[in-house]
Amino acid sequence: MTKKTLAAVALLAASGLTLTACGDDTSGDSDGQAQSSDTATSFNDADVTFAQQMIPHHQQAVEMAQMADGRATSAEVKELAENIEAAQGPEIETMTNWLEEWGQEVPSGDMEHGDMGHGGGDMAGMMDDEQMSDLEDAMGGSWDQMFLEMMIEHHEGAIEMAETEVDEGESPEAVALAEKIITDQQAEIALMQDLLDA
Repeated sequence: MTKKTLAAVALLAASGLTLTACGDDTSGDSDGQAQSSDTATSFNDADVTFAQQMIPHHQQAVEMAQMADGRATSAEVKELAENIEAAQGPEIETMTNWLEEWGQEVPSGDMEHGDMGHGGGDMAGMMDDEQMSDLEDAMGGSWDQMFLEMMIEHHEGAIEMAETEVDEGESPEAVALAEKIITDQQAEIALMQDLLDA
């Protein structure tokens, strides 16, 4: 009798989680729903650190990419900057939503470069105030070269952070995003290196 009661409670709890997850699930299959419910409740410190550090890291990349307007000369560099902004903007929103769901602190979106660097001293690839000012002041071919060199370093830092998440994270969705960041940014590094070598 006790075992049956426990089983019923467990089934109800699982059903509740699955129903809660339905709103977030776009695949429509039960496996996807179950995975979404797990993501809302299953995370660890590595997942939190990944999101809290990658948000300002991405924010700086978006800021750098937005500088291309009116400064970049190369059509390829302009397109790359647009692609970086288009990819990383939604990823910032996704990670922000995770932190809110997990009840964790969300990094401020209006931090100065120095604050980002100070608050995330372990964030590899972040540009400091002077580097960002130099990029802002550059124009034309000089801007293109500076942007590519800085963004390669920035991407390498993001890949390093994402690899840590893949190794240590628990949230399936966070690990999947980390894997996507690694794949996407490795491809962009190869492209940027080609543009520098051209």
